[in-house]
Amino acid sequence: MAEASLLRALSIAQDQGSRAWELRAVTSLARLWKGGIKSHDGRTLLTSVLGCFTEGADTADVRNARTLLAELG
Repeated sequence: MAEASLLRALSIAQDQGSRAWELRAVTSLARLWKGGIKSHDGRTLLTSVLGCFTEGADTADVRNARTLLAELG
């Protein structure tokens, strides 16, 4: 149920062109998938979305995403 909701949130954020909400959705998905079969998928998504952030690198969302990315290895 959580996964489906987060995937929907990701889709909506992408449709609206909202990178900030896309990052939040992807971070939550990666956290949900951490340590499981989809851990690599979470890391790939997170890396892709984080790469779009050239400005605002000091925001809490970007810092949290980078921390999670480091935890995912």
